[in-house]
Amino acid sequence: MVSSLDGFIAKKDQSVSWLQSTDNYEKGITLSEEDVTKFIDSIDCYVMGSRTYEHALKLGWPYGNVPVIVLTHRDLMVDKENVELYSGDLEKLVNHQLKPKYSNIWMVGGAISTKEFMCLKLADDIIISIMPIILGDGTLFFDYIGQEQLLHLKDVTTYKDGMVELWYEVKKE
Repeated sequence: MVSSLDGFIAKKDQSVSWLQSTDNYEKGITLSEEDVTKFIDSIDCYVMGSRTYEHALKLGWPYGNVPVIVLTHRDLMVDKENVELYSGDLEKLVNHQLKPKYSNIWMVGGAISTKEFMCLKLADDIIISIMPIILGDGTLFFDYIGQEQLLHLKDVTTYKDGMVELWYEVKKE
């Protein structure tokens, strides 16, 4: 997930135009196309909420032919063979359908889906990229999750554009 420094993942109007930074942090790194390709190729399956899915379609579908599970109770239009709609028990989906088939499942975007995954203890890691901006309002990434969760810092990466990526392991109790 990408958020502003104050924890918002979208403006009130759901726009994400602020994701492009013009900052220049000299000590930061720039990812090569090879780095990005290697990372993308490591993902076996994506899980996302319906609003993230609709947003991805508008932006130009970045998920290729990798299997995508869209969490929704709505009857959405699906015109891609690799996309499946799901509206059932998340624990059954993750533990019985996805984990036996895929080794690297990514839950991408969506405050509602993130909250559900965290509350059900279905997340192993959280990778959050903080953009150098304060939005002031909008959609919160962690929308009052209602429970404490211990994390272990696995890595921190700083980028030339001022973005900071924090990678946490979700500690299992």
